[in-house]
Amino acid sequence: MHEGCMNSWTGETILTLDHLAAWSFDGTPLAVLGHPIAHSLSPRMHNAALQAMSARDRAFARWRYFRFDVPPERLAEALPRLHAAGLHGLNLTVPHKVLAFDLVAEIDPTARAIGAVNTLRRTAAGWRGYNTDGYGLATALREELGVALPGAHVILLGAGGAARGAAVECLRQGCASLAIANRTRANLDALLDALRPLAGAAELRGFDPAHPPADLPANAVLVNATSAGLKPGEPPPIALRDLPAGLKVYDMVYNPPQTALLREAAALGLAHANGLSMLVHQGARALEIWTDTAVPADVMRAAIAAR
Repeated sequence: MHEGCMNSWTGETILTLDHLAAWSFDGTPLAVLGHPIAHSLSPRMHNAALQAMSARDRAFARWRYFRFDVPPERLAEALPRLHAAGLHGLNLTVPHKVLAFDLVAEIDPTARAIGAVNTLRRTAAGWRGYNTDGYGLATALREELGVALPGAHVILLGAGGAARGAAVECLRQGCASLAIANRTRANLDALLDALRPLAGAAELRGFDPAHPPADLPANAVLVNATSAGLKPGEPPPIALRDLPAGLKVYDMVYNPPQTALLREAAALGLAHANGLSMLVHQGARALEIWTDTAVPADVMRAAIAAR
């Protein structure tokens, strides 16, 4: 395959900003940006949904979803270049969600409190940023683990963009308590400061994952919002055996499907699930934002379940 041949590029091709010199697409292009990006299943599920949508509305027949490997130091360059190239919508994954917040023309009110965006929609002035992670997480927890966030006790691992979206959603839905673990204390404190105005009656606190407090609540749901688990051989981000009984474990990492954290959860007999369902639901919401129409989430799940 010649890298400069636009017609040979698919959702499976890993593109870079260098490919934009040959970019020409007669349709409506979408893309996901990340670094790394080879593990992403987003192109597979979005293109499956678009194919199904085109069967009922031919307007979607020329919509395609691509993926770009963009290092964080080139994100400020990438966003205007992709806008100029005619991209209609972008998804942002690690490590771009927080970085992009100050780089877009407009922030949707629902994303402003989060301080991170994972979905961008093209406007005449630039990009409008949204965050669909909270919606995806809440839907996934309900479907996979039977957890409703109102009144729940939540232990959240991480203080990055995905964690911010999860924390805001938990507090907005009225969780009873939210305990956030992060290794870097400065990042943890910054997130806690940002969340306190949203906490309401919820108990909000932070801790070092290497030293979990003894008085964490039982029957909590633990959500891993760190990237720990993406690389083979990585240890779990926290020792589950040191936490109270009755824990349910949700790992936002979906590839590999069973991380060290989920293997430990299985060994301890704890209910657990990986991030595939969150990926589907946050992606479906993003596609709704781009297309202004209903999206077949079941088709998206089926497209990546076997993979």
